Amino acid sequence: MLAGGGSTRFGQDKALARIGDEALLARLCSVMRGVTPSVMIIGSREKYAAFGAKCVPDRWPGEGPLGGIITALLTAAGRGDGGEWNIIVGCDMPFLTSYWLTYLAQRAQASEAEVVAPRSAHGLEPLCAGWRASGVEKLQRAFEGGTRKVTEAMKHLTMEVLDETHWKRFDSADRLFWNMNTPGDYEEAKRILEAEHA
Repeated sequence: MLAGGGSTRFGQDKALARIGDEALLARLCSVMRGVTPSVMIIGSREKYAAFGAKCVPDRWPGEGPLGGIITALLTAAGRGDGGEWNIIVGCDMPFLTSYWLTYLAQRAQASEAEVVAPRSAHGLEPLCAGWRASGVEKLQRAFEGGTRKVTEAMKHLTMEVLDETHWKRFDSADRLFWNMNTPGDYEEAKRILEAEHA
């Protein structure tokens, strides 16, 4: 999970924003543990160690999510399995479910591509995608060449796109890839989730 962003529009650390009785990052760690036994947070050990996942500092702090993705993949590749798939998500997606992420992981493991990403009405969703660690050198070359937009860097990889025929069954309310960018988004997410659990 990527938790190293500046949260400038949000006004506070999004990862630590509380919904119900838990921080959003705790909620997402729980969702991810329903998919994989190995959960990693790209972000500050000092801030996020309490969430019970391995914390790896972003190698390029302040440079946007692409640097965080590359950090995650370099760490995964360093474990010795260059072909390993990694599900990478942003820390600000309160409506992600383990059902969808399990499906995404299964699609990735069956794919010949280097990245498997859903496409929503807003375009590609690279911060909820499967990334093969072996593609990291291409991403790093693009990054070092000045690319910062994740969807631009993805053009250097072989890609499989999952359209709504894949994800819609997991998202009847059209919220799966919704993220919290502003305090208003946060209040809306709290309202929806607390109503669901009332």
